[in-house]
Amino acid sequence: MSKTAAVHDATCIFCKIIKGEIPSFKLLETEHAYSFLDIQPTAAGHTLIIPKYHGAKLTDIPDDYLQDVLPMTKKLVKLLDLDIVGQDGIGYNLLQNNGKIAHQEVPHVHFHLIPKRDTKTGLGVQWPTAEPDFETLGKLHKELLAKLENSD
Repeated sequence: MSKTAAVHDATCIFCKIIKGEIPSFKLLETEHAYSFLDIQPTAAGHTLIIPKYHGAKLTDIPDDYLQDVLPMTKKLVKLLDLDIVGQDGIGYNLLQNNGKIAHQEVPHVHFHLIPKRDTKTGLGVQWPTAEPDFETLGKLHKELLAKLENSD
């Protein structure tokens, strides 16, 4: 049983899908999470996994509503045959965006499970990197550790 009461937004497309007001190609559902095929897939089997709690960003979602997301994703990976050992060229991405600037289109936390079976379909990623600056990284590391010590 959930420790936190579900929160829904009457205008949210994902909340409407969870409540059955909008049809979906549902795959798996638990008390805390719901998964369905994306209707605008980047690859066959592109699936969305959403917590059954409305919140725009990951930090808005209570932990008990996130507890099923990764186990559900693991089941879906197996269902989509993305875990076949020794299959070069088969992979997948798990993507979760927070905020418009980070390419979030629907302001309800959701995870994309995107099969990557070839170079033309699925997610394409640019990963701009910087040269290592160990002094700056060391300072940031100390700041973050201090914040962790003072957090609850």
